[in-house]
Amino acid sequence: MMDEQRLHRGGVAAGELTQALQKLLKDTELAIRERLSDEPALAAQLRERHAAAVRAERTEGTVKGYNAFADEAITQAAVHWLLGCVFVRFLEDNGWLDERTSKVAWIAGPADRLAIAKDRRTLFLRPDPNLTDRDYLLHVFTEVAKLPGVSGLFEQKHNPLYSLQPTAQGAAKIVEFFQKTDPDTNTLIFDFTDREHRTRFLGDLYQNLSESARKRYALCQTPGFVIDFILDRTLTPALDAFGLEIIRMIDPSCGSGHFLLEAFARIFRLWQAKEPGTNPPALVQRALDAVYGVDLNPFAIEISRFRLLIAALESSSIERLKDAPNFQFNLAAGDSLLHGSRVRGGGIERGLFEDRLQFFYETEDAEELKRILSQPYHVVVGNPPYINVSDSVLREAYRDRFLTCYGKYQLGVPFTERFFDLTLHSDDLASKCAGWMGMIVSNAFMKRSFGKKLIEDYLCHRDLTHVIDTSGVYLPGHGTPTTILLARNQQPVGENVRAVRGIRGEGKVPNDPSNAPVWRQIADFVDEPGFDGDYISVADAPRGSFAQHPWRRSHRA
Repeated sequence: MMDEQRLHRGGVAAGELTQALQKLLKDTELAIRERLSDEPALAAQLRERHAAAVRAERTEGTVKGYNAFADEAITQAAVHWLLGCVFVRFLEDNGWLDERTSKVAWIAGPADRLAIAKDRRTLFLRPDPNLTDRDYLLHVFTEVAKLPGVSGLFEQKHNPLYSLQPTAQGAAKIVEFFQKTDPDTNTLIFDFTDREHRTRFLGDLYQNLSESARKRYALCQTPGFVIDFILDRTLTPALDAFGLEIIRMIDPSCGSGHFLLEAFARIFRLWQAKEPGTNPPALVQRALDAVYGVDLNPFAIEISRFRLLIAALESSSIERLKDAPNFQFNLAAGDSLLHGSRVRGGGIERGLFEDRLQFFYETEDAEELKRILSQPYHVVVGNPPYINVSDSVLREAYRDRFLTCYGKYQLGVPFTERFFDLTLHSDDLASKCAGWMGMIVSNAFMKRSFGKKLIEDYLCHRDLTHVIDTSGVYLPGHGTPTTILLARNQQPVGENVRAVRGIRGEGKVPNDPSNAPVWRQIADFVDEPGFDGDYISVADAPRGSFAQHPWRRSHRA
């Protein structure tokens, strides 16, 4: 069995893959820029895309605004070229592309798969001297997309790799990277073979591949122990209340899909227990039908889609994609704060964008976004970005749509309101049909003035059940103090809110964050009001007191 931190049996660490791909990403970005410079028609198309976004008031119209728009578009396209190859390599290295009687490889693969892929490339390029590796990779993506469940990964209408492409030399570097071998052993440098088919390394790529994307989207993975904690207190009671047959769960800022993967696994196991005689692929699709995800970052959605596909294949015990059903996924790239509708109790209050041009970026699937974001959910969970909005036009668009946006707000503020929007609402406390909401978010809104409206005018009118200070918890990759909010979307029930307040944080970086002292006290004693430990205290605080920023230790503008 491979080490959890290793990518393949040869011992290449996932971090080494990320580091190598970071350099290749820069080269690919340069190759796309070179092509834009050489082909004015392509550059003009990019400028028109920006102009359309400006006319729709989606972004700034300044020179700086265009440069930021172009940089983002180029990075997104370059990332998708690399991710497309990673997806194909993972599939071919683990045999999912094989025929019943023969191995199939398009880009590379261990042992004889590399030779098979090189021969296939040669046969493609030989008939026409004008064909390049760019044409070959596009051909590979098209052919792989014909297999069941894969089409969404390479959907030409919305995938950025089709709109911005590298030079022929840039594409050749990509192929060379994935075919590179160790000269001493003649084995591939990067071998994606994994008998357990783990895909968490894709989350590492999501978070670390592009520095500019990481800053723009505040990319940060949610630790598994936090996901389990939140789902135990949202998905589990919702399943008991609503039933397995109708449950719907969404993460409106799903990132690389950690919440989605765990929710899928839990729901699938419940279906297996309920109907042990039913064909596993049918149960897999039922579990997939219950899980929804949206993210502003297009390559986050592609990673989530791929990870769910691998989980579906693994759960179905399917060894070849040709033998799989065409699994369907409820995923869309887009802005959860702009698209869809404001949902109250299953009824539509108003469209978020109904009063102006319905503009969608090329990477956004308008119909899927409207479908996903215009219905209520029994469970809404996630880890929204902790950053301020740098684009002034977008910042004001959010302010117009969400009453809680105040001062120099962070994105956690409108996302908190949006999470409630998407949660099934009930005005009748006796009906027990209100949905559950759970999120981990920056605690800055508790300490700074921009959180005033969120706390005093909004949260105090919701059934906030838990406020858990996790600022002292060591969360790998997180540098921002956080809190966990748990709630039901109904009028407040009872006079108290369970408050877990931090006393002190970890003294050092723990070897196992899930078993570190601060987190263990939270997980073990959250249900014991009156607990007063070394790291946290637990109390049922009067609900009314929360309208006065009771959690903050300081207050500054």
